Amino acid sequence: MINSIFVMSPTGEVLIEKHYRGYISRTCCDLFWGEVQQASHPQEVKPVLVTPKYYLIHVQRYGMFFIAVLNREVTPLLVTEFLHRVVDVFRDYFNEVSEESIKENFITVYQLMDEMMDNGVPMTTEPNVLKTMIHPPTILGRVATSMGVSDKSSINAELPEGMMSSIWWRKKGVRYTNNEIYLDIVEEIDCSIDTNGLMVTCDVSGEILVNCKLSGMPDMTLAFTNPSIIEEVNFHPCVRLSRYERDKVMSFVPPDGKFKLASYSIDTPPQSITLPLYVKPQIHFSGQSGRVNIMVGPKSNLAGRTIEDVVITVPFSKNVATSSLTVNHGVAHFDDATKCLRWEIGKVPKEKSPSLSGGVTLVAGSETPESGPTILVDFKIVMFSASGLKIDSLALTGEKYKPYKGVRFVTKAGRFQVRS
Repeated sequence: MINSIFVMSPTGEVLIEKHYRGYISRTCCDLFWGEVQQASHPQEVKPVLVTPKYYLIHVQRYGMFFIAVLNREVTPLLVTEFLHRVVDVFRDYFNEVSEESIKENFITVYQLMDEMMDNGVPMTTEPNVLKTMIHPPTILGRVATSMGVSDKSSINAELPEGMMSSIWWRKKGVRYTNNEIYLDIVEEIDCSIDTNGLMVTCDVSGEILVNCKLSGMPDMTLAFTNPSIIEEVNFHPCVRLSRYERDKVMSFVPPDGKFKLASYSIDTPPQSITLPLYVKPQIHFSGQSGRVNIMVGPKSNLAGRTIEDVVITVPFSKNVATSSLTVNHGVAHFDDATKCLRWEIGKVPKEKSPSLSGGVTLVAGSETPESGPTILVDFKIVMFSASGLKIDSLALTGEKYKPYKGVRFVTKAGRFQVRS
């Protein structure tokens, strides 16, 4: 299985190295960083790299690189899923995943990696179980660590209750004054639109995120109005797979706190997917200059909902020397080093369509680009489902109380590209 795991900063510094099956030199990270520097963008580095001695499997999250080193072939998806789970646990413990948070919680990071894997085999990856064994860092614990004093209170000497039961993900004796459960159904749109405004490809994937604050041992049942559009589902271990395969209903005993119930993709033709906004770019080059005009606006199918956190990113070619651009809404910034334009619109107003216009000049003697750049779009809409997925019911059995139940849909952009 996995021999070692390395965590690298955005600048290539090795922050964490954890060895499970013998020592592996950091020189393998130098090979990986060489691939990063050769790529035009870090995301274009192949997820699996083959070296003469090892296989390097990595994921990039929050600008950082999490690298697993193996000396034999294994299922790559198993390794990438474990690396994603490591990042999710770090975020759950430290509220963020960054170079600073990892350095500040150095000891906790190694304690977590000890518990999550044994001899290269994934073991305990459920955050709720890990928190009963390794307590999240506190201000007092950080002060003790900075003074060189070991904070032994952060480690539980005994295994948590329920570890040996069939419902190992939920501890016993949970009690709340107010019983509540919240569901966030977050969907991402990966879309590519050509120069004529026609959809080339469009896929929708989603996650069901749960925040459970229920007493006792509740048994939940989640039913959908149109479950037939869901495919390629990846469940949390708490979901009864046989019940879902038979009735298309998610039946589960939820862990305590926050967790991801399931992830899925949508089986519908691209034409039936509802795009919430339009982006109309007009970027033309002639000689040593170019004209830029971009218009953004909501479509008429939003039923009054507001598009938030809209950001337009235009990666110009390295031949662009200067720019003169103006916007009627939001803030636009052109980075001279990366030649990248970032237009932060925020909320899209209903009374007018945000637009950006102006011109750019090219480096003297450089070639005129044959086509415009591909524009990247980010956005978020609350209480809007791009796939049309609807919840029929969320029922509780096994307990006598009636909990408060909240459901929220969120649609946001994944890799949303518009060609100009």
